[in-house]
Parts: sequence; C-alpha cells; structure tokens
Amino acid sequence: MSWIVYSMPPTGYVRLKTVLAVYPIGRSTWYRGVAEGRFPKPVALSARTKGYAVEDIKDLIEAGAAR
Repeated sequence: MSWIVYSMPPTGYVRLKTVLAVYPIGRSTWYRGVAEGRFPKPVALSARTKGYAVEDIKDLIEAGAAR
C-alpha cells in the first residue's frame, strides 16, 4: 500500500484537488474515467460542492497497485 493513502483522512470525503494529488492524472482524464465508470462518481456535499469518498479513492489506489 502506498504512503500517499495514509496522508488522506481515514474516512469522509475529499475534493478533486486532493484526489488528483494522490492519483496523479489530469483533470480531464479523471472526468473521462468517471464518465466511463473506471473511477468513482462524486457525491454532492452541498448544492455546488462535490467530493469523493476516501474509501473509494483508497480502493482505486489499491486496485491499481495490485495490477
């Protein structure tokens, strides 16, 4: 498991900027992956704010490391 996973909070939600810091791909590539179902969909935190579940991001990183 990567040390980067441990720098995220243990539970909760993180914004896209944090996701891209630990999963280094471009913003447009991330959005394309969400549309194709390769990456987790965001959760509405408020009317104009979306976040990603930390557990989903950790699972994504672990799945990539298992390849």
